[in-house]
Amino acid sequence: MMDESTELSVSITQIVQRLKGTHLHSQLEKQAKECMHKPEIKLETLKDDVRRLLKESGWERKLQNAVYRELHILPPPGHPRAPPEHAKEPLEYMRKAQVSWEKRILKSLNSMCSELGIPLARKRPVSEQKELTNKWNEMGTDEPDLSKFRPVYAPKDFLEVLIGLRNLNNDRCEDLTVRSNWGLIQVSLNVRDIPQMRETYPELGLTYGQLGIDDHTHVPPDLFESEHIVIGKKVVNEQDSAAAQQYSRQGCPTGLRAQLWTLILNTTDDPEVITHYEQLKARVIHHGLLVDNLIYKDVKLTASNDDYYFVFEDYLYQVLLCFSRDTAVLEHFNYNSATPPKSCVQSKSGSEQCAVVYPPNGVIPFHGFSMYVAPLCFLYNEPSKLYSVFREMYIRYFFRLHSISSHPSGIVSLCLQFERLLQTHLPQLFYHLREIGAQPLRIAFKWIVRAFSGYLSTDQLLLLWDRILGYGSLEIVAVLAAAVFAFRAENLMEVTSLASAEAVLADLSTLKVMPLLQIFLFATSV
Repeated sequence: MMDESTELSVSITQIVQRLKGTHLHSQLEKQAKECMHKPEIKLETLKDDVRRLLKESGWERKLQNAVYRELHILPPPGHPRAPPEHAKEPLEYMRKAQVSWEKRILKSLNSMCSELGIPLARKRPVSEQKELTNKWNEMGTDEPDLSKFRPVYAPKDFLEVLIGLRNLNNDRCEDLTVRSNWGLIQVSLNVRDIPQMRETYPELGLTYGQLGIDDHTHVPPDLFESEHIVIGKKVVNEQDSAAAQQYSRQGCPTGLRAQLWTLILNTTDDPEVITHYEQLKARVIHHGLLVDNLIYKDVKLTASNDDYYFVFEDYLYQVLLCFSRDTAVLEHFNYNSATPPKSCVQSKSGSEQCAVVYPPNGVIPFHGFSMYVAPLCFLYNEPSKLYSVFREMYIRYFFRLHSISSHPSGIVSLCLQFERLLQTHLPQLFYHLREIGAQPLRIAFKWIVRAFSGYLSTDQLLLLWDRILGYGSLEIVAVLAAAVFAFRAENLMEVTSLASAEAVLADLSTLKVMPLLQIFLFATSV
């Protein structure tokens, strides 16, 4: 492995390369040149003077935030001699499983295309383009016939793939404990237990004030909240991504959450962000894709039937249709274990077929995909802003929930962590549910794969997502899933079938996230 100084220099080089050629880079150059003409700039102290002026004008902070974003997105530098695919996923059996899963998804998409006789992509007639332009803000009123379309896959299909994962090297040794065979996930990954998580998440401790808990033990809630809001306003005024991330670990006030999240994610209001969104909109209007129907179908099946989200149907269509055309999303495949799918389409001349990334963003939507966007509609009513926040959330976090990898925030690790937490701290409950054919993961998987979107009430979901952003990790999702089982343990010990266990856990809309997490992490005996 590399030593720390080498790793740091490699990271710095990577970040410099990624920021070169960006809009921020050209703006910094422009500002620095303008500084040169100011009378207070002296030749002998040129470097320091320019730096001071950039700091005073806020450009240094913008650069810091951009660097902070890159640090969050870039994978840690690997061994210099490691093959390139190791940057995406170091474990070979995970890579093979992901490739096999991708082939299966693409086969499903292509067979749907053949069965229905619908092309993967087509240029819309001018009349259709005009119609779509006119009803862009009310697409929810459109009722296309979607009966022939089916989701390419649902979370339960994906779970079966994860259950089938095996590391042949591990199977050959006697390393697997009896406990590991209790659960559905049969691979060995390093996941944290409660004592380690107490060290990782100290701000969730019982002695800290939290937004999302009504009865603080030593701080009156209204006093904590008013002080927290004052600090939050200072963080927003300072425009510091790192400070915003630290702040959100104790929850974001409702009135500041939208600004704090954009600050953490470093999504800006720059004109080129709006221009990019308008370009994507134009692509949607000019060309129709087969996946558009999958998006329509998914929104109709999920968000449109949800008491919280049905009002945002139009926003969901706008964001998801634009997302499917966004080739900038492809960049995240540099650190995603997945590879963008390719399909054959007719070339412009029509004489030959050529393989192209399809859909253009490389992401085939599955059943429930629209629920990654729906909660964000409560925070942002400007489509371009909503879009840029969702895209950043996706390329940082959500892609990990439907890609097979060994990453600590990856779906395999989250499932394993959930099972280990239950096995270790509620072994009787786990054993009971297993014996009646109600494996806990079969119930909890749908919560985990959606990061609880559509299951918790929106105010509680946003408090959970505050902590995902605050810690830069999805690990807290697995902890909450285990905490829900702990909370309903008494009832679950009485059930005698999978159906009755599902009934006990069917409605999570009354649950309070922060008390559950605190009790499970800090009041559980270990």
